[in-house]
Amino acid sequence: MASWKRDFGSGLIVLAPLLITVAFLAWIYSYLALVPIPDQIGPRPVRVALTLVVFVLLVFSIGYLMRTAFGAVLERSLDDVMNHLPGLRVIYNASKMAVETALSGAGEFKTPVRLEVWDGLRMTAFKTGNRAPDGREILFLPTAPNITTGFVIEVDEDRYTEVNDNVEDALTRLLSAGFGNNGDTSAAELFSSQDNRPDEVSVADAAEVAAQRAGKPDTATDGGVGDDVSDGDTGVGSSESGD
Repeated sequence: MASWKRDFGSGLIVLAPLLITVAFLAWIYSYLALVPIPDQIGPRPVRVALTLVVFVLLVFSIGYLMRTAFGAVLERSLDDVMNHLPGLRVIYNASKMAVETALSGAGEFKTPVRLEVWDGLRMTAFKTGNRAPDGREILFLPTAPNITTGFVIEVDEDRYTEVNDNVEDALTRLLSAGFGNNGDTSAAELFSSQDNRPDEVSVADAAEVAAQRAGKPDTATDGGVGDDVSDGDTGVGSSESGD
């Protein structure tokens, strides 16, 4: 029973990320295939590849334009127009801020910390690099295992502790609900043989280790109680020999 569960879990850990990645790529491919490109250009994969090339060129072109003075004026004008649209301005500003945060690579945002919530309870949070008007640090406290939701909190600096974890380790800990930590998420390590786990030993092995540390022969394998009596150790045998 334990063997097939271990094999199934090990295989699922390997295949599930691949299947999710393939499903995501298929979803993107289906949307790219909806772009109205004439069928005379070629088959469907060729049209999808052409759509990707055009999109990448468009992104680079707009990015180069933003480096000029005209691009800065155009961006301010676009922001001004979108901010005058009720309802849509919330979506526009939130999505723009999310993209800027993800692509800017700000070091402060990628700094995980341990936040003391109450009575010594600590939770993993991330610095945003911003501060509240009263000087408190603004942190993002994600939920687990869904890190897309969470809380934006304002705390004093003495309420959290900076650690040496990088953002990958912190996200792994959150996404795995605490079961995966510091890279210990491989199938071989999570579903290794029960006989190879260091925290599980047999009674005979434990008795042997204890006997070696005490400088005595193993009572479980070297004769049992009779050996202790013949060695003159304290006990009933030693008291009888003294008589």
